[in-house]
Amino acid sequence: MAAYSGLAGLYDRLMDDVDYPAWAEYYLKLLETAGVAPKRLCDCACGTGAMSVQFALRGIRVTGADISREMLEQAQARARQSGVNAMFVEQDMCALALPRRVDALVCACDGVNYLLDDDRLNRFFARAYDSIRPGGALAFDISSAHKLERVLGNNFFGEERDDVAYLWSNRFDATKRTVTMDLTFFVREKGDLYRRFTEVHVQKAHEAAHIAALLEQNGFSDVRIYGDKTFDAPEPDESRIHFVALCGPN
Repeated sequence: MAAYSGLAGLYDRLMDDVDYPAWAEYYLKLLETAGVAPKRLCDCACGTGAMSVQFALRGIRVTGADISREMLEQAQARARQSGVNAMFVEQDMCALALPRRVDALVCACDGVNYLLDDDRLNRFFARAYDSIRPGGALAFDISSAHKLERVLGNNFFGEERDDVAYLWSNRFDATKRTVTMDLTFFVREKGDLYRRFTEVHVQKAHEAAHIAALLEQNGFSDVRIYGDKTFDAPEPDESRIHFVALCGPN
């Protein structure tokens, strides 16, 4: 099964410990460090729209883009339930095409880790650059190389809840610097009957310095790199790394 096709309907339940309002506030402060207070924003790889809705609740005109139609269906439902207007489009982030430029583009929660080589990274950064007005900014995060290799690595995880359980087995390829995640889900349907499905996700362990260099090659400037929801340089064992970069010269 394609990544996020079956998981879409479970994603929010399994991510119920994430403080999306606080994460959205951090992103707005991150953009503020670059001198950007967005009125128009694109939430790239928006998933179920948790961040998109948080931005929209703050009066920002939001376009959410994602390659998964199933995730976008969840995002549209979330926006309706939250009473906000947000536009959602089914697009590959490496072929992003917005009707007009935005003040800021964000990509939260590992979207860039799914870009497995420099060609995909460069295509995304080029499309992001063309989608942001001069003086705007790009902000995104990655799960760090330390996390993918040392924490997820060749490890096994699992969780059992009343209505869903999952098994999560990882394989780290030291040559390709990728982690392949084999996920098996069991979803309660009726009584003691469960529906089983599997998904495979692959993420790349990117190095922050390399990403910064590619950003600059694609026209971005004043690239800043921070630790997990901080404004300090990342620690060696940081699990998540945040980037913000200006569109155009200083």
